[in-house]
Amino acid sequence: MIDTAFLITAFVTMFVVIDPIGLAPLFVALTQGIPPRARRAIALRACAIGMLILVVFALFGEAVLGFIGISMPAFRVAGGILLFLTALDMLFERRTKRREDQSDSAEAEDDPSVFPLAIPLIAGPGSIASVILLTGQAPGAEGLALVLAITALVLCVCLGLFLAAGMLEQALGKTGITVVTRLLGMLLAALSVQFVLDGLRDFGFVTG
Repeated sequence: MIDTAFLITAFVTMFVVIDPIGLAPLFVALTQGIPPRARRAIALRACAIGMLILVVFALFGEAVLGFIGISMPAFRVAGGILLFLTALDMLFERRTKRREDQSDSAEAEDDPSVFPLAIPLIAGPGSIASVILLTGQAPGAEGLALVLAITALVLCVCLGLFLAAGMLEQALGKTGITVVTRLLGMLLAALSVQFVLDGLRDFGFVTG
């Protein structure tokens, strides 16, 4: 019998942690200047890779990290550092400059689908820890299937918002996108620091 309370709790948990609404303007900022067809491919690839990673952790949990000797606090710290580097790119428009340099060469355009969209924004420490916790609360094949179905539903919402990013970009305009990019860069920097602090707190280096 399906536990309705668990379904609601799991959906709310994954929706809040992954935050599709918050990721939509970030997707616009990260894919600024990319053609619509390539942007759709990036959206599909980011959600597919994020789902694959979350499936792996739902199936094997902490054993995946433990097998290679990585603790969840260490994963949080590493994810925070990587996210901070992306925040710097957004704040100082390094990503835009790289695209301008690459437009005169045969190199592929900067692709944010794997990093930072799939990892760590979609499949980050929070969502990974959440699927591990939820599968622990509902053990067995049925519980695993429910958690994966809920995660897939949240990522479908995320994909839908990504695919509608073009309309959002048109509504904001070039100036609006620049403002949003800088603002999200600041928020990402703060989020990355929080990831690091959470990891250090779990290690016992930071209190409070």
